Amino acid sequence: FMARVKLLEKEEVDPMVAQIFQKTEDSGGEVINLMKALAHSPKICRDFNRMGITLLLKGDLSPRLRELAILRVGDLARANYEWTKNVPILLEAGANQGQIDDLPNWSGSTRFDEQEQAVLQYTDEVVRNIKASQETFNKIAAFLSAKEIVELTVTIGYYGMVCRVLETLEIQLEN
Repeated sequence: FMARVKLLEKEEVDPMVAQIFQKTEDSGGEVINLMKALAHSPKICRDFNRMGITLLLKGDLSPRLRELAILRVGDLARANYEWTKNVPILLEAGANQGQIDDLPNWSGSTRFDEQEQAVLQYTDEVVRNIKASQETFNKIAAFLSAKEIVELTVTIGYYGMVCRVLETLEIQLEN
């Protein structure tokens, strides 16, 4: 099973992208197939990577709430790649396996606290309706700062885009 676009290796990419790949390898990371596909468009690859790093490493939003939203986006998009990649990250951020198991039907679960439920409701509404209701917005505004709300909203949108790229280009998990 092949991706719909060739996954480019370091020796095949624009020098700017080669530098990103090298930096990833030098930091002990793996150049993921998503980046190898995005490498066809060097500036998009660079900025896509930059935004992802900013959301994952440079924000104020709690990693647990951020990862809960990311995994829920992946679940709603039926994006196996995103789900598989982010389960370990969510576990590392403090969630438990029961929460992961219940995530597809989170609203009927007792495993999520009030804040987690509010973030999941917000995520569902932003993914499904583009705009969250005032009631749901008020719930997250009760415990998140404006900065955290912006980060959460952009994270939901960004990972919606990630899932669309992964699914449409049929990008498979690394071996």
